[in-house]
Parts: sequence; C-alpha cells; structure tokens
Amino acid sequence: MKKQKIDLVLVDDHNLFREGISYLLSQIEFLNIVGEASNGKEFLTLLETIEMPDIVLLDITMPEMNGIEACKIATKKYPGINIIALSMNDEQEYYFQMIQAGARGFVLKQSGKEKLKEAINEVLNGGSYFPEDILRKIIFKFGTDESVENQLESQFGLTKREKEVLALLCQGFTNAEIADQLFLSAKTIEGHRANLLSKTGTKNSAHLVMFAIKKGIIKI
Repeated sequence: MKKQKIDLVLVDDHNLFREGISYLLSQIEFLNIVGEASNGKEFLTLLETIEMPDIVLLDITMPEMNGIEACKIATKKYPGINIIALSMNDEQEYYFQMIQAGARGFVLKQSGKEKLKEAINEVLNGGSYFPEDILRKIIFKFGTDESVENQLESQFGLTKREKEVLALLCQGFTNAEIADQLFLSAKTIEGHRANLLSKTGTKNSAHLVMFAIKKGIIKI
C-alpha cells in the first residue's frame, strides 16, 4: 500500500524560523512533521527514538553541533537518509562541505512553499535538488588542463560533446539551457547526461559534480 503521508523532520536553532517553516510545510498536503530539533545533537538523538523519516530539512549553522557534522554522522549511520540542507545566501563556504557530508540538496531559507515541494519531490524520487544560484556559487572554474582532457577521454571514454555538457552541468545550467547554448534538443542533452552518469558511475547531478571536483575537472 502506498504511503499516504511523507514523514519529515525539521532541524533549525531559530524557534521563529522553525515555526514559520512548520506553517509552510503544514500547507503541503502530503507532508507530516514527525519531529523537530534545535541542533545537530538533538537531531541525532531524535533519530534514535522515531521511525526513519522520509525527509530531513537540516540547518547548516547551529550551536553544539552544526549541520555539516550532523549530516556526516547521520548519513554514515543511516545510509538511506534523505537530507536537504536549509541554507542562507551567505553560507556558500559550507555548501561543498554539506555535499561531501551527504546532503541530497539545498533549499534557501527564503524559499516559498512551491520550492520546498519541488525539492522534496525531487529528492524523494531519487534525484538531488541544487538551485542554479547555489551551484554557481559552489563552482568557480571548469578545468581544461590537457592531462584532465586526456583522462576524460582515455579513462572514462567521454566524447567532446559529453565534456561540453559536463562543463555546463557543473555550472548549474538546466538541460533546457544547455540545449539552447549547444543548439541541440533537450532530449539529446538528457541522453548525454545519462551517458555521463553511466560512464562516471554517478547517480545524479550532485554526484556528477562531486566526481568532477574530485577528478580535478573543475576547481572550486
């Protein structure tokens, strides 16, 4: 039987913000808030007392234990947990660390109900959610070093077109935007993206960005 409600945990140290976001979430018909915490330690303790939530909205900067450390511990102990970071615009220094810790996406704190729904649905469907403005703050430069070019061709078998698509994906462009830039159809770009995921052994766009960072393809 399909689950009627999506269980969600909200973690943020500001009571007023938690109340505000709780109100927004209560207007999303398929969500059920099953727990709240004000810091990373409380969150980890809460996970031991409740059934695994479907989604966690986790603040990055908190007292006692921040979101980065809490995310690391939670994803290690509960590998299937879906964590979406709650972010302020000025927290870009922490974005990469949250990805490394296992966050599946980011939602800006000033986002409305529709963005929250979009992020939650994307992550629940096995994807990731990284708004374009956040991705562009994570990634500053795409590497074109000759050794990197050779590695992409010899080790991973990427074609010239796939490398172009990878560069644009890593800059946060959507399939439609990439299609416009390369004068191709969105369906063709989706095919290139699928090939990139297959050849690099990555599962989604966020993992693909991580692959590019680790291989020195992009610089941050």
